[in-house]
Amino acid sequence: MFSHVTLGVSDFEAAFRFYAPLLEMLGLELKFREDGRPWAGWKAPGADRPLFIIGRPFNGGAPAPGNGAMTAFLAPDRATVDAVFRSAIAAGAGSEGEPGLRPEYHPNYYGAYFRDLDGNKLCVCRHDRP
Repeated sequence: MFSHVTLGVSDFEAAFRFYAPLLEMLGLELKFREDGRPWAGWKAPGADRPLFIIGRPFNGGAPAPGNGAMTAFLAPDRATVDAVFRSAIAAGAGSEGEPGLRPEYHPNYYGAYFRDLDGNKLCVCRHDRP
């Protein structure tokens, strides 16, 4: 459905250090990193797309998170949701909702929410039974 999702970051090196371990825990692999631009993109193994990309905004301005915008990543299990959330918080993310069931979405929805170093809202979730 999607080709790519791109999030603007103010400090590429700090953002890369933040995202690289989280995306690795989710089973994603680095497809490219170009420090001169700067930007980097991750993908699922064996697939070319979709991509998750971080980078400085193309127009050279400051990044600005969207009000109501969120990027959600699927986790292989609930333990990974927990681990990614803990790792993100330890790396400086702001909590927007600790890991747990969200039955208002559906009975098996298990998710956690946080904001990256630039305020972009992220979710890690699992839709299946444990």
